[in-house]
Amino acid sequence: MKKTIEDVLAVYAPSLMAVPGVVGTAIGRSGGAPCIRVLVVDPTAAARHIPAQLEGYPVQVEKTGVIRPR
Repeated sequence: MKKTIEDVLAVYAPSLMAVPGVVGTAIGRSGGAPCIRVLVVDPTAAARHIPAQLEGYPVQVEKTGVIRPR
């Protein structure tokens, strides 16, 4: 049985957040299908450490810049 995207993100979020420059993770949509979004300060620095997919779900890297609490 295939894991839900929520289960996959829960498993991989800690290792994704450990990549330098990653500031967040989320579930999004790509081409109408669910995907895992990895929010980064600089996509060129972080992208080489982020896989293109996780357990069959596509992964998209999104540049957000630094995220600070208000």
